[in-house]
Amino acid sequence: MSFIDVIIMLIYFGMIVFVGYLGSKRATTSEEYMVAGRNLGMFMYLGCLAAVILGGASTIGTARLGYEFGISGIWLVTMLGIGIATLGIFLAKKIAGLNVLTISQMLEVRYNKQTGLISAIVAAIYAMMVAVTQIIGIGTILNVLLEWNLTLSMLLGGGIVLFYTMLGGMWSVTMTDIIQFVVMTIGVFFIMFPMSLWKAGGFEALQTQLPESYLNIASIGGDRIFQYLLLFGLGMVVAQDIWQRIFTAKTIKIARQGTIYAGIYSLLYAIVVAIIGMCAFIVIPNLNSTQNTFAAMAITILPNGILGLVLAAVVSALMSTYSGTLLASSTLISNDIIKSFFMPNISEKQFLKVSRIITFLIGTLTIIFALWIQDVLVALDVAYAVLSGAVFFPIVLGFFWKRATAKAAFYSIISSTVVVLAGLAIEGITSTNPILYGMATSFIIIIVVSLLDFSNQKQVSTDEDLEKKKFA
Repeated sequence: MSFIDVIIMLIYFGMIVFVGYLGSKRATTSEEYMVAGRNLGMFMYLGCLAAVILGGASTIGTARLGYEFGISGIWLVTMLGIGIATLGIFLAKKIAGLNVLTISQMLEVRYNKQTGLISAIVAAIYAMMVAVTQIIGIGTILNVLLEWNLTLSMLLGGGIVLFYTMLGGMWSVTMTDIIQFVVMTIGVFFIMFPMSLWKAGGFEALQTQLPESYLNIASIGGDRIFQYLLLFGLGMVVAQDIWQRIFTAKTIKIARQGTIYAGIYSLLYAIVVAIIGMCAFIVIPNLNSTQNTFAAMAITILPNGILGLVLAAVVSALMSTYSGTLLASSTLISNDIIKSFFMPNISEKQFLKVSRIITFLIGTLTIIFALWIQDVLVALDVAYAVLSGAVFFPIVLGFFWKRATAKAAFYSIISSTVVVLAGLAIEGITSTNPILYGMATSFIIIIVVSLLDFSNQKQVSTDEDLEKKKFA
């Protein structure tokens, strides 16, 4: 990178920190800190939601998959888009109408306090692991661009986002996300995409110079596409960071339509970034680390000045998702565990302080985990495997099946979480089977236990009626 590119990125970082600080001035209550006062219009809502969906794995991961598999690399983000659009069509209206802040609060209202607690723990772990992927992504980009030590790059990028998220919560996240959404859209769609195509020789060159499998939409393999459906398609439906954004919408109509639009945007993003990865296969045929595909391509094809803007756009995507998932994990722990179980009578001012402390602690943990794992797709797989396997059925059946009981949901979440983690430990974190095992366990337990509870309740009711008749 040239000196001017470094200056552009540093100015961008400074601007983000400043805007995040301004957002902290608006976060004077816990509801403003966690859901921006439930007051976002369509543009702000769409921008924030799209920004939190499309982060490190979406950009770095899809460019990497495009380099390795061709157009079939779209499936990771495509499943995110399908999942978020499904959420918008079937559940956004129901979710937006709830007077809660988290997924676990919904489960507590639908079932009981114990179910809310266990789901809060599971969802918080998921959000933390997604946050970890973003720090890895930020570190990877800065490491390639500035040739800084990877550890230092992660500490710098993660520390900036942690700073403004801790101060202003959702208002800081919202204000920075709007900037990041605009920069991300311009950088990826209107600069990086056409420049990559031009450098590679256009669509005709992709057809003639790439291996034949690179033009096959299913070359990545049916098993992997199915894995992405389980991980990301279903995971989006029950993700706390997504639900928390839905709660920020001013109206139910904005929540529903904005969520569907974000799904469409995600599908377009998937195609564009996968093609950038395909172009990189032609332009940089012997890339040492495919995880660096996007950054290496940007350095190769972009002129000075423009390079700094595009890489700021990529870092924008990473920072948006990190801030959103960090706040999601913090909200679950501070609101659904600490306040609900340990400090039920805490004052508004004290709770805001506790929320900021928890955000700082969770952010520090995510940076430590990122330094340990250092693989963006590995961390993402673990996050979504636990989420999809453990809480999908309790949430969905909670909305659509009245017979689902509190006991059934509680044991379903605990059992399926154990099954997923054990399966990942035994078969490896890239295996699809643990997710299937977890979902099957969750579904069977919640159905069987609910039916047994319902049968027992009917029997008790019948016995009570008989006793009343005898007494009469």
